Amino acid sequence: MLPPRSVLQRDLAEWLPRQRWFGGKHTPIDGITIAAATELHSGDPALHHLVIHVQQRTGTDRYQLLLGTRRDLPDRLRHAEIGGSPEEKTHFYDAAHDPDLTRTLLRDLAAEASVGPLRFRNAGGGVIRTDLTSLPITAEQSNTSLLFGDTYICKLFRRLSDGVNLDLEVNLALTRGGCAHVPAVLGWIELEPGGGGEPTTLALLSTYLRTGADGWSLAIASVRDWYAHTMPPGGDEWAELDASAAGGDFAAEAERLGAATARVHQALAGAFGVTTLPADEVRAMAARMNEDLTETCRAVPALAPHAKALTGAFLDLATRAAPLPVQRVHGDYHLGQVLRTESGWTVLDFEGEPARTPGERRALTHPLRDVAGMLRSFEYAARFLITKAGALPPESGRRLETRAHAWAARNRAAFCRGYTAAGGVDPAAHAVLTRAFEFEKAVYEVRYEARNRPAWLPVPLRSLAHLTT
Repeated sequence: MLPPRSVLQRDLAEWLPRQRWFGGKHTPIDGITIAAATELHSGDPALHHLVIHVQQRTGTDRYQLLLGTRRDLPDRLRHAEIGGSPEEKTHFYDAAHDPDLTRTLLRDLAAEASVGPLRFRNAGGGVIRTDLTSLPITAEQSNTSLLFGDTYICKLFRRLSDGVNLDLEVNLALTRGGCAHVPAVLGWIELEPGGGGEPTTLALLSTYLRTGADGWSLAIASVRDWYAHTMPPGGDEWAELDASAAGGDFAAEAERLGAATARVHQALAGAFGVTTLPADEVRAMAARMNEDLTETCRAVPALAPHAKALTGAFLDLATRAAPLPVQRVHGDYHLGQVLRTESGWTVLDFEGEPARTPGERRALTHPLRDVAGMLRSFEYAARFLITKAGALPPESGRRLETRAHAWAARNRAAFCRGYTAAGGVDPAAHAVLTRAFEFEKAVYEVRYEARNRPAWLPVPLRSLAHLTT
């Protein structure tokens, strides 16, 4: 039984701003509405699926919540408690943390059930196991993923957007097209709209790649090894510029990642097609890049010293604008979005950049935008440890920047080499476009870090100090 709505709304208003996935942390909540409540499992404990509307001065956003209720809340679930109703003698909590209740999702997916406005879809009609225990992956920020044993991963999209989620749309098309570089989609959950239109994607069930290691962790291990590398007796500055000298060289993996990226781009083109962006729209795109730069310089004055070089790159793109082939791409491509498994590199999370609007995320663009995103990620990895106090041995800032540049340059070149060899567009042959995309991404990073992770702001700024000189 659900607690009284007034009690639930009150406690949610206090609980939501503390959640990593809540997008309105820095803005007061003006009101909360329970837009839909669907019972998925009755008894004690019980499971309810909620769609809540959160009103703030910036607008109204929809979120979903798996709400568990229990008369007695065990200690293992205390951290997930939202509140309680003394009159009903009931505790209510975030049931994504309760493996006793999350099995309900597998049960309904296996049965392709319909419960109220919720529809549980089986992607290929295969057998979905229902006996697995879930564990939430705590590292995720904008969504919540549940790991079921070492077999499935279920991503719950916390903040809801109208229509089919890009992650489902793209992954499902690539799965059906036989792309080997994405996890296979097994099923999904959707919410039927009340007044017609497309259903809203709530969750995505995929195979879990249990042997996978994320690209960011592997790259950081390589960078750490490189910074720990000491010069041999009699060594000189030029020898130190060779980042292959350290034991944990990442370049071979970067090259393989480039090849996998090209194959994913080819699969996306096959699944969704390719069209042409006229030259005047390319110029308009360059103008938008420059407008974003101007706005970001106002918000983050530390970016201003680089504005002239950044503007020059965007104007160069506008001056040389020509019709541009565009297609679906990843949209938020970086080392944290890829896994190295025993069979090769796998690409995850096709939702696009979290700070972009749904329309911007879905827009067609040139695949070199993804390439630029990964090139930026190598710059991030090279400099991340420099920003962490005590992470590196004492060394002058100039020497550290020399090391960072050497590692990033080696792996950027390897990635581009693998991408081109596998049939991707050669970034070197399209240097103006690649540079504009990379600088656009850098501006986005500066704005994002200033708003969300100020301690990380020196990372993009340090790389720009090199790239814009």
